[in-house]
Formats: sequence, C-alpha cells, structure tokens
Amino acid sequence: MESLDPSVVDLSRLQFALTALYHFLFVPLTLGLSFMLVIMESIYVMTGRAIWRQVTRFWGKIFGINFVLGVATGLTMEFQFGTNWSYFSHYVGDIFGAPLAIEGLMAFFLEATFVGLMFFGWDRLSKVGHLFVTFLVALGTNLSALWILIANGWMQNPVGATFNPETMRMEVTDFWAVLFNPVAQAKFVHTVSAGYVIASVMVLGIACFYLLRGKWTAFARRSFVVAAAFGLASSLSVVVLGDESGYALTDNQKMKLAAIEAAWHTEQAPAGLTLIGIPDSVARTTNYSVHIPWALGLIATRSLDGEVTGMSELVLRAQERIASGQIAYRAVEALKANPQDAAARALFEAHKRDLGFGLLLKRYVADPATATPAQIEQAAWDTVPSVPLMFWSFRIMALIGFAMIALFATAFVLASLRKHMEARWFHRTALFAIPLPWLAAELGWIVAEMGRQPWAIEGVLPTFLATSTLTPAALWTTIIGFTLLYGGLAVIEVRLILATIKHGPVEEQDPQPEPGQLPATPMTA
Repeated sequence: MESLDPSVVDLSRLQFALTALYHFLFVPLTLGLSFMLVIMESIYVMTGRAIWRQVTRFWGKIFGINFVLGVATGLTMEFQFGTNWSYFSHYVGDIFGAPLAIEGLMAFFLEATFVGLMFFGWDRLSKVGHLFVTFLVALGTNLSALWILIANGWMQNPVGATFNPETMRMEVTDFWAVLFNPVAQAKFVHTVSAGYVIASVMVLGIACFYLLRGKWTAFARRSFVVAAAFGLASSLSVVVLGDESGYALTDNQKMKLAAIEAAWHTEQAPAGLTLIGIPDSVARTTNYSVHIPWALGLIATRSLDGEVTGMSELVLRAQERIASGQIAYRAVEALKANPQDAAARALFEAHKRDLGFGLLLKRYVADPATATPAQIEQAAWDTVPSVPLMFWSFRIMALIGFAMIALFATAFVLASLRKHMEARWFHRTALFAIPLPWLAAELGWIVAEMGRQPWAIEGVLPTFLATSTLTPAALWTTIIGFTLLYGGLAVIEVRLILATIKHGPVEEQDPQPEPGQLPATPMTA
C-alpha cells in the first residue's frame, strides 16, 4: 500500500474523468431512446398506421448510431480498471467485479443479441414479435445501467463487505446488501430518469426543427407529442428521485451533502438551505449567502428535528476515525507477521471499520502508526471535497432540472391545446435547449464522483493508493491518444446524426396517406 507519485494519481484521475464524461454523452440518450422506441412502436402495433412505423424507424437510426459509440467507449472504461487502477482492482475486485461481470453476461449480451433483430427484422418478424424485440433491447440497455450503478453505488456506500487481513483484500459478506444498496438504487432511478429527459429533449428539439422548416410535419407532430408527455413525466421524476438520492446522502455520505450545501458548521435543526453564495475554502465560510430557513433540514432529514452535520464537525469525527484506523493498521501489520496473534486479531476486529481512514495518513507518512497529531488533522481535512465545485455544480444542475420541467410542461400544454404546430417561439426554445440536459447530467457525475474524494471507495480505500505503477509519460500518451480517438469518433457521430436529420424520416416506400389527405397524383399533359 505504498503511495505513488502525485502526478501519476492526478493524471490517472484525469484520464478516467475524461473517458467517463465522454462515455456519459452517449449512455443517457441510449437509455431514453430505447423506451421511447417501445412507446412509438406500441402505437404503431395498436393503430396499424404506417406513419408510426416511420417515426419508430427514424428514431431507431439515431439510437443505433448512439448505441455503437456508447458500447465502444464503455469497453475502454472497463479496461482502465486493470491498466490504470490495478491496486483498486486487486483490493476490491471480489465485490466490484461481480456487478460488472453480470452486466456483461446478462445485460450486454441481451442487448447485443436482439439489437440486430430490431434493426433488420422489420420485414421478417410480426408486428408484435418486433415490438417484443425492441422491448428486450430497451430492457437490456437499462439493466446494463443498473449493474454499472450497483458497482458505482458500492464505491459510494461500501456495504456487504469486509477486509480480510489474511488475503489483504476486501471480500463479500452479503451480496444481497450490495445488490440492494440504498445509494445504488437511488442513483439508478435518478440516472435513468435523467437519460429519459435527455432523449425527450433530443426528440422534441429535432421535431421542432422540422416544424420550423415546414418539413415532414406529420412525423414531427407525432414525435412532439410523445416527447412532451414522456419528457414531462421524466423531468418530474428526476426532481422527485433526486430528492430521494439526496436523502440517501444524509445517512451514507454526510460530507458530500455538507459540501454540496457549503454547510461549514452544524446548524440547529432544521437547518436552512443556502440558495446562492460564494464558498471560501480558505476562510471556511460562505460569503454573500442567501438562505431559505428550514429547507435543508426538511429536504435532507424529512423532519423538523433531524440534524445536518457540518463539515467542521465531520472533520473532527474523521480525526477520531483516523486515530482508530492507526490501531487497525498496527493490528494488520501484527497479523501479517503472526496470523495466530489472538490479541492483534481482537484489536483488528474492534477497529477494522476505520482501517481506510488510517490509510489516509499514507499521503504524509510511510507508516500511519507514526503519524503526528498535525498530520492526523491534515488528513482529516483531506476528507472535505472541493466545496466551490460541489456547490455550484449542484445548483446549475438543479436549475437546469427545473428548466426542463418548465419546457416539457409548456410542450404538453401546447400539444393538449393543439397549438404546438404554430408556436414558433417554442420551437426555437426547444431547439436551443437540446444541450442543457447533457450539461446537467455531466455536472451530476461531477457531483457524485468529486464529492466522494479523497476516496476511491468511500471510507475504505483512498484514491491515491488505488492506482497502477505507471509513469507520467505513459499516462500523457494515453490521454492524448484517447483525446484524438474520441475527438474523431465525436465528429463521426455528429456528422452521422446530422446527415440522418437532414435526410429526414424517409423510407424506401413512403407510408400510405393518412385519412383526410389526398395522395400525390402525377401531372398529366
């Protein structure tokens, strides 16, 4: 457990952050479009109207382009655990590897098996059979996200596992606790709902683009209606499920919650919410803050007497846990020398919960048992993440979330009143709103991952101990390589999607005219 060159740790984090944020450009659109395709094709099966087949096939093309890029970038991320984070993989591989393996065996193969049938089975399967295939693709896509988020949720809240001093690794003690981890479940429903919003904004924006151009209006009208209804339900669920995710932080990640709210000190319950302000990490205060009384206490604890602990108090608790972790570390060293040492075993069992906190001292001293009180205090303050980054990332994300509710509520009202065809002001608004939910999703991941720092596994393994033995030159080479490769792939995807949009929802055989429409007739002399 020797610490590495700080530049290696920082570069490893940078590389993983770049690939993760890039990968997450594709994942949410895939999640949302998959079930929107199920809705659109269900309408086609129920009505038999060819226009709905045209709608489904067009958005299926966008789904397919995005799906390929999502799979390619996701595989790269999984390989990084072995190349850049080998000690992480060794230390927690027994727990972390299981959800990833299940994701690959069950969800990924479910997607891969049926995605071909979805694209090429239109004329080979019955309507109901093809709809079932589309549903299985959507199910596989969302199950894939579930297992990934179970793994990530365990990093945030490592339940159902314990450290074994004989193997020097974390091992599973209760797989069901890992599976039903409250943090993982909250992250899954919140992340999936965010994906549904992203897909809805994409569909709505492109439909509005066609309406502005006066092209394929029958297609655009139907896409608008589906996106408005699906998007409104999804945007409302994002806020509700986001509240549930925040409530999970109250019990499991108190420091992250305190950093998000710039709560430097514990307030008398119920605590007020800092709406805006300028956090100062040096002075450990928030300047020019605007408070909403009682709001944070009610949201975070759902009570009038629940306490939201401030960062200063959490640092004091961290100091206590670091001191306890020193004892656990000494016991582990004794057990390594003599596995039969009963006194060391008893000491370890009493303090093993805090072993990870003891490892924080390895940033400052080779042997945590020899750390000074000043080093313990310094390590305890390391448990505070970047407060300004957390504070503003969360608020921008939340602001965009409420803006999405307003956008889809307006779209739903316009569609209900049958005024969505001529509301050109709204068409422009929806078109320019397309990037916003992606920005919110990326900020959400920044909040989730930066809020966990300095931990690779919350309270178990510090990030600076989790990396592989690499050189800065090797990392810079791969970072530049990934940047060039992913930049090229991004250009290809954008061009393919723009070409698909420009081509429009044109089939080899155009659908039959709708009732009330006159078919085109050839001109005669």
